[in-house]
Amino acid sequence: MRFAAPAAALAVVFAVTASVGQSDDHVTDPRASALVTEGRAAIAAGQPDKAVDAFEAALTIDPAATSIFLDLAQAARLNGLQGKAIRYYRLALAREPENLAALSGEGAALVEKGAMEKARRNLAKLRSMCGDTCEETRQLASVIAKGPQARVLTAEAVMPDAVVSQQN
Repeated sequence: MRFAAPAAALAVVFAVTASVGQSDDHVTDPRASALVTEGRAAIAAGQPDKAVDAFEAALTIDPAATSIFLDLAQAARLNGLQGKAIRYYRLALAREPENLAALSGEGAALVEKGAMEKARRNLAKLRSMCGDTCEETRQLASVIAKGPQARVLTAEAVMPDAVVSQQN
């Protein structure tokens, strides 16, 4: 009985320590970290395909890093693949349901896709979690205010099919 109180205190300390270790999101492997840096440089250089390759390789090395999913989502959005970006954001949210960057990014991708009501739900969730002064809330609110961007058609998209005819 005299050890019950110290044992309970020690159990609480271990529980808190374990939960802090689980929420740590940084990339732990130096090889994965180098690939993440390479991927972010590729995004800055306007090469989202190269960035996706680097991020996927980093995720293979360090699958516990939720931040890599956010990087993959950003690269997918740059490629115009909003559906894929939303999938990556949701994978990040499955790991960390209160990840503000994932909520904001998913909301922005939803706006780009035209799903304004779902984006507004993300904004409401962000406001309830961190208020109106939070950077993620302000970013998503500005994206929603702008609305979905009009799709631009290229000349190739409206070209008629070529017809081959035989002349005698």
